[in-house]
Amino acid sequence: QVQFVESGGGLVQAGGSLRLSCSVSGSTFSINVMGWYRQAPGKQRELVALISNSGTTHYADSVKGRFTISSDNAKNTVALQMNSLNPEDTAVYYCNADAYAAYDDSWGQGTQVTVSS
Repeated sequence: QVQFVESGGGLVQAGGSLRLSCSVSGSTFSINVMGWYRQAPGKQRELVALISNSGTTHYADSVKGRFTISSDNAKNTVALQMNSLNPEDTAVYYCNADAYAAYDDSWGQGTQVTVSS
């Protein structure tokens, strides 16, 4: 049983920055890849960024160069630094283990990010 708790969202103006945090608890030993995802109103949930236990990262084209994913394995946390935000980044942001993302009951509450123009 693994739990993901997101925090750090809020309301910011275009061009601003936010840092999201994810606390992971439970059987974390089985997690090899963590990801940040987001879901905007009326849209499907989409992958934002991935990070492996070795530190390899992947970013969606829409956020590449603006967002940075990082992890602290000792503290079981994953962060997403978001810079140069624009209104298209407005969404509920979730963290999850990549291997669990297909299971609906694996998702936490997410954290709302709203970017005003």
